[in-house]
Amino acid sequence: MNLDAEVIIVGAGFGGLGMAMQLKKKNTSFIILERAADLGGTWRDNVYPGCACDIPAMLYSFSFAESTNWSRIYPQQPEILAYLKRTAKQRRIDEHVRFKSELAEARFEEPSGTWLVTLTSGEVLRSRVVVAALGPLNKPSFGNIPGRETFAGRAFHSSQWDYSVDLRGKNVAVIGTGASAVQFVPEIAPQVGRLTLFQRTAPWVMPRGDARVSWVRQLARRSIPLYAWLIRKTIYWLLEVRAAGFVLKPKLLESGERLMLAFIDRSIPDPVLRAKVTPAYRAGCKRILLSDDYYPALQRPNVEVIAHSVAEIRPHSVIAADGREVAADAIVFGTGFRATEGVLPLRIFGAGGLELAHAWREGMRAYLGTSIAGFPNLFLVIGPNTGLGHNSMIFMMEAQYRYILGAIAHLKRMNARALDVKPGVMHAFNDDLQRRMRGTVWATGCSSWYQDATGKNVALWPGFTFAYRQRTGRFDPSRYLTV
Repeated sequence: MNLDAEVIIVGAGFGGLGMAMQLKKKNTSFIILERAADLGGTWRDNVYPGCACDIPAMLYSFSFAESTNWSRIYPQQPEILAYLKRTAKQRRIDEHVRFKSELAEARFEEPSGTWLVTLTSGEVLRSRVVVAALGPLNKPSFGNIPGRETFAGRAFHSSQWDYSVDLRGKNVAVIGTGASAVQFVPEIAPQVGRLTLFQRTAPWVMPRGDARVSWVRQLARRSIPLYAWLIRKTIYWLLEVRAAGFVLKPKLLESGERLMLAFIDRSIPDPVLRAKVTPAYRAGCKRILLSDDYYPALQRPNVEVIAHSVAEIRPHSVIAADGREVAADAIVFGTGFRATEGVLPLRIFGAGGLELAHAWREGMRAYLGTSIAGFPNLFLVIGPNTGLGHNSMIFMMEAQYRYILGAIAHLKRMNARALDVKPGVMHAFNDDLQRRMRGTVWATGCSSWYQDATGKNVALWPGFTFAYRQRTGRFDPSRYLTV
C-alpha cells in the first residue's frame, strides 16, 4: 500500500508544528495540511491591537526548541509568530507544510488500516495515521444576538481584526470582556470618539507585571543554559501551585480574590464603576485575566461600561438587556470562540463509517484528550479536557506528543494495521474525569466557554499538569484494540 506519508498532521499552529518536530526526530514521514497561506495558527490569525500571551515567554515555547532572547516577560503576538516561523525553518519543518490545503473529509479505510484524506481541491492523500492539531481557539463565536446582520456600520471579531476600518473618532461598541477585550480595549480607547463596553459578566483581573527583558538577562539566558532552565522551572512551579485552588480546594482562592479586589480598589476610585467591574463569582470559575492598563482605560472620559449583555443590534445602534440604546459606528466582538466543538465541523469518518459529529452528539469526549473510540489511528493534540486555566499549554502538548509517538512506535513494532482505544476505557476515563470536575472551581456555579450546551466542562483538565504528563508518559497498548 503506497502512502503519501506515514502521518498527516492537520494544522500548522503550535500543536501541529511541535508534533512535526518530534516526528522528524524519529525519522517518521509526515505532511502538514494548512488551510491558510502561512503557518502560525492562532498566533497568525489574532493580530488585534495589544495581542499577547498571558503565560511568561520562557515557558511559552517548546522545551526541545527553547528561545532565550524574548524581549519581554510576556511575549506579544509578532514575537511569538516570529518564534514559530524561525523554529520551523531551522528544523526544516516548513518544507513539509502544504499551504492552502483545506481538509474536506477524512475517512478510515478498514481493510488497509489507512486514512484517506480528501482536500477541498479534490486531491486525496493516504496515510497510516492522522493527527488533528487544530486547537480549540480557531472558530470565532459571535453569540446569538438578534439583528447582527442588519448593522449598517463595520463589525468584526477580535480574531478577524479589520485594520481597514478607521476607528478614530468613531462611536465604537465592544461586546464582551474576555481575554482579547482586556488587551485591545486599552489600545483603541485613546483613538476612538466614544467606546461603550457591554459587559455581561465582570472578569477577575490580576496585575500583569509585564516589562522588557534587559540585554544582560538575555545574554545570561543564552550563555548559561542552567540559568535559562531554572527560570523555566521556576515559572512552571509558580503557576502550577495555583492548581491546588482550582482542582482541590476552591476556598484556597479566597486570598487571591482579596488581592484582586484590592487591585480594583487601588485602580478605580469611582464606586459606581468599581461595583460594575467587581465579579460576583469564585475566581477561576472563569478565566482569570492579566492586565495593568485595562482598569485605567475604563476610566477614560470617552469610555463607558454597561454592565449588561446585548439584547439586540440595530442598523445604527446596540440595545442593552436593560433596554438602553447606544449609537454605534462600528462593533468589535470580543465574544470568544466555539471552543467546545473541538475539530468539528470537519467531516471525519471512523470504523464502520461512524461520523465524529455523531459520536460527539452528546458532547466531546476522548481518552486522555487524545484518542476517540471508533476512530483508529486518529490522534488529537489539545483534544477534549486538555485545556488549562493556570499553566502553559505547551506542557500539555509535549505530553501528548510523547504519547502519540509511543502509539506510532507500537504500530510499527507490532506490524499492526490500526490501534483503536477501547470504548469502555474511554467512557470510564471520561466518567471519572467528570466526577473529579465536580470538586473543582469550574463547578462553583458560573457559566463559561469551558462548558458545552449541556453545561459539561469539556475544555479543561481537572488536575495538575504533572499528573497529566504522568498519565501520558507511557503508551499502554492494553487499553487499545490492536488490529
